[in-house]
Amino acid sequence: MNQLTPYAAFFMRLAVGGVFLHHGLMKYHTGIAGVAGFLHNVGVPFATIGAVILVETIGAVCVLLGLFTRIWAVCMAIEMVVAILAVQLPRGGNFELEGLLFAGAITLFALGDGPLSVAVKLRHGS
Repeated sequence: MNQLTPYAAFFMRLAVGGVFLHHGLMKYHTGIAGVAGFLHNVGVPFATIGAVILVETIGAVCVLLGLFTRIWAVCMAIEMVVAILAVQLPRGGNFELEGLLFAGAITLFALGDGPLSVAVKLRHGS
């Protein structure tokens, strides 16, 4: 392990959290009706809209800050599996972004918050 390895989580949190937050904000600005219409058209139940927006906004902010990273990373990974299986594959779409976000979420689950995170600062009282 080199001396930069502990900081890998920081950069992965920025990448994955940033993309999820961007997509969450786009959904928020589209409005519940627009997101509900899209999800309905691809066969995703209405009840999942809240979960999707929650993961892509609150979850993304937590990941960016390094708070509860592992929990939110699991949620993000599950969302990407659903996006690939329920949206992209049936439509014959490309799933490169979803695949990369899935891999990033699994990596964050493995790495956790990392040393450059709010959670570490709270644990150490600094």
